[in-house]
Amino acid sequence: MNDVKTNSSAEHPVLFFDGVCGMCNAFVDFIMKRDPHGHFRFAALQGETARQLVTGDDREQLKSVVLLLDGQLFRKSSAVVRVLWEMGSFWSLLGSLLWLIPRPLRDFCYRFVAKIRYRIFGKKEACRLPTPEERSRFLD
Repeated sequence: MNDVKTNSSAEHPVLFFDGVCGMCNAFVDFIMKRDPHGHFRFAALQGETARQLVTGDDREQLKSVVLLLDGQLFRKSSAVVRVLWEMGSFWSLLGSLLWLIPRPLRDFCYRFVAKIRYRIFGKKEACRLPTPEERSRFLD
């Protein structure tokens, strides 16, 4: 985990995702539907915001979602668990249950899914473009 401070991350957690991955885009849609107050912000790993705040390896490899929360970067299953915690209610409970699984096992499962995600969920030609209603939640 790296410590990073920005005005946006101080106010809102930022989820960096592979903008061309079907599964990653579905995860963003999942969060947005369950976050009606707009707590989360989003940015593609291929974008300018990620270039400024995320490591080159994360941007080039595209093997993990990256969550910027309270100045820290979380990756893989730790990012997913922390997103669930931030969502509150039932999702916090689910995140806590996942947290009980040892991180090496959680990350092994995460890496397996990440390896086959394009085959299962597809790969888009270009990064996701937010709708006008979503635009304020996307940083790029």
